[in-house]
Amino acid sequence: MRVVHTRPPSFPTVRADALLQPKAAQVWQVVCGDAEHWRAGVYSPAMTSKEQIEELERHDCPELFLLLQGRLTLLIADSGGVRELELKQGEPVLVSSPHSGFCPDGPHTGSAFVVERDSFDTEYRKVGEWTTRGA
Repeated sequence: MRVVHTRPPSFPTVRADALLQPKAAQVWQVVCGDAEHWRAGVYSPAMTSKEQIEELERHDCPELFLLLQGRLTLLIADSGGVRELELKQGEPVLVSSPHSGFCPDGPHTGSAFVVERDSFDTEYRKVGEWTTRGA
């Protein structure tokens, strides 16, 4: 297990009232935020199947996912084990369980807009550790 502490400001400085330009083929990139409140970014996994996912992460606060393009599936650990949640266009999902994601059509072929706090801790564990000890 490892823990990462994210503290404000945890996002780049950007010019307001201008288009933001996320880079292509990045797994995670924070694009903007409001210090000590929230930050937003784009998530686009390189993994293409659940079998490639070795570890899941869980923040000490929920995060909101909204599919932007393509196909993106979250792998979520809960009391029943591990399940897949395919994101749907226009249907946001609030995630608080251990999770990771994959793009079934190829690396970075799907992307989601993510909103999370500007200050949080993230716990990372192997998939089996979440399912054997309960999520």
